[in-house]
Amino acid sequence: MTKKQRKTLCRIVIAAALYALAVAAPLEGMLRLAAFLAVYAIIGGDILLKAARNITRGQVFDENFLMSVATVGALCLGEYPEAVAVMLFYQIGELFQSYAVGKSRQSIAALMDIRPDYANVERGGKLEQVDPEEVAEGELIVVKPGERIPLDGVVEEGSSSVDTAALTGESVPREVLPGHEVISGCVNLSGMLKVRVSREFGQSTVARILDLVENSTARKSRSEHFITRFARYYTPAVVFAALALAAIPPLIFGQAFSIWVERALTFLVISCPCALVISIPLSFFGGIGGASRSGILVKGGNYLEALADVSIVAFDKTGTLTRGSFEVVAVHPEQIGKDDLLGLAALVESYSDHPISRSLREAWGREIDRARVSSVEEIPGQGVRAAVDGRQVAVGSLRLMESMGAKDARECHLAGTSVHVAVDGAYQGHIVIADVAKPDAAEAIRELKALGVRKTVMLTGDARKVGESVARELGIDDYYAELLPADKVAGLERLLAEKRDNEKLAFVGDGINDAPVLGRADVGIAMGALGSDAAIEAADVVLMDDRPTRIADAMRIARKTLRIVRQNIVFALGVKGVVLALGAAGLANMWAAVFADVGVSVIAILNAMRALDVRKK
Repeated sequence: MTKKQRKTLCRIVIAAALYALAVAAPLEGMLRLAAFLAVYAIIGGDILLKAARNITRGQVFDENFLMSVATVGALCLGEYPEAVAVMLFYQIGELFQSYAVGKSRQSIAALMDIRPDYANVERGGKLEQVDPEEVAEGELIVVKPGERIPLDGVVEEGSSSVDTAALTGESVPREVLPGHEVISGCVNLSGMLKVRVSREFGQSTVARILDLVENSTARKSRSEHFITRFARYYTPAVVFAALALAAIPPLIFGQAFSIWVERALTFLVISCPCALVISIPLSFFGGIGGASRSGILVKGGNYLEALADVSIVAFDKTGTLTRGSFEVVAVHPEQIGKDDLLGLAALVESYSDHPISRSLREAWGREIDRARVSSVEEIPGQGVRAAVDGRQVAVGSLRLMESMGAKDARECHLAGTSVHVAVDGAYQGHIVIADVAKPDAAEAIRELKALGVRKTVMLTGDARKVGESVARELGIDDYYAELLPADKVAGLERLLAEKRDNEKLAFVGDGINDAPVLGRADVGIAMGALGSDAAIEAADVVLMDDRPTRIADAMRIARKTLRIVRQNIVFALGVKGVVLALGAAGLANMWAAVFADVGVSVIAILNAMRALDVRKK
């Protein structure tokens, strides 16, 4: 609890005690008025001052004005206990609001804790502790165990485990070794690291994320804009309605003005729009804050609202649904064993840094003895020929096999890149290399369908056979293959034209080569954006880890937030509407008004705080 909250609570406790004494004491006349005025001054003095200050600034019609007019009017009519009670319960409601906002901010504040306080820089052979903003690109920094990595860079010395939970919500540490990239905001858990800075602090991952979170509340949803416009016209309307209620019926029915003035004051207390004005923005703020704790950064309430209405999800393939790296998925030997076939391919490809060559070496898993390899000849577009243990070995395409006289070579039925092997002109078999799906990609598609997403589509630049295979494996409804970047935009335009009214389309990509499509979709989602500037800039929603199931998590959070917003709107307007009618008819007193205002506000605020809970349900 903050100092201001403790001060407010202290005032409420003192005022409540004095109020109880004033009600219980057998006081009459001026003594009774003085007792209740003293309590009123303690609990409501600041509200009167705020109302007066806002009037001088031209902000007449707000909740402070409504509370002040209603309670001062009640005092003038001799309704002392009711007047003080209204102000007392209003302050209790304000305390609830302050606490709820503080609770929502804690999740954002926890993310803000990723900002490093200092950096250890090696200068002139000595280690200096400086502000991260003073470190230049290319300088060497030292990160000790337990310290937060202050800037993005590449590990030059040392190995360690790095905790990325503050950025990704993922509890499992990541291992880093020399040559690995590390990003600011993560915590070094074990060994000491020497890191060469790759970007200044202003351009670092942590600085960009902090800027994103700080500005997220500036982008308001349609619901928030509606409530702002609603309050702008609603409050003056109810003030004039209260004036009419106080003046017109006595003139028509010939009743005492005091009866209708009291009803008008009750009407004013009931009509205060606190529940809506407070709870709706608080719900979105809670949803954004709760999502950030899970490593899902939403750039504003408008994107959270759009995400809740997504019915079509389009995906990039490489790096989004698949790992984006080649792996050996099948070995089909003809005349020799699998291990021998892999070994020959790995040896022949040992001098190349091509991703396919690396995948062959990794699949074989043994140390390469280059002394066994000689006369290496790379044939552009076809493959590699070399002498291995004195035999002529060719590794590559069907075309290369044909030129070597290996007539038995044939294309594989599996999707992927087939690497064929021939020894002294005799075909030995082939190895299939493919970009494999992420472990949770199929689960992600199932979860989206369970959430009511009616269509999933994959847009890829890969061959049609590869696209068809991945789509079938993951359960994706449709796919477009062999697409250039411009073709992806055209494909997305077709999907946008197909969507129904009130439906939203989300595109999920890596945020680097998919920026045009991310920008064109109703909701652009950057997948696995840890450390990616382009992803953070291009997308509306940024998933900080590499798991496709996070997309469904983000949609659940968005839909829960919108459910809470709608509940609060219906509940607040419904209760206020009923009690306003009862108040105008003289069937609701000031105590009912207190419930319709403060009671409804507290219930709506407590409901809004549920948006912070982002556990999967």
